[in-house]
Amino acid sequence: MKSATLPPLRVTPELRSAAESVLTEGESLSSFVEASVRQQIDHRRAQKEFIARGLASREEAKRTGVYFTVEESMASLNAILEKHKAKAG
Repeated sequence: MKSATLPPLRVTPELRSAAESVLTEGESLSSFVEASVRQQIDHRRAQKEFIARGLASREEAKRTGVYFTVEESMASLNAILEKHKAKAG
């Protein structure tokens, strides 16, 4: 597959300096920017999926009339968290 380029990006000298200041040894500014773009893509996809699940859940609650209180939801989430904490040791 052929590679493609992202559009050139104009930034302030301060932003460039800040980005360069956090580079790890051997890391280039280009690889940092590429990694940042990939992370933002992943984040936005996850956010989109999260919203879609929330909207689907809302529709299911409307359809069935089954709703959960904040306390019930938090208790369920805390139980999941505790289970994973126990697994992690």
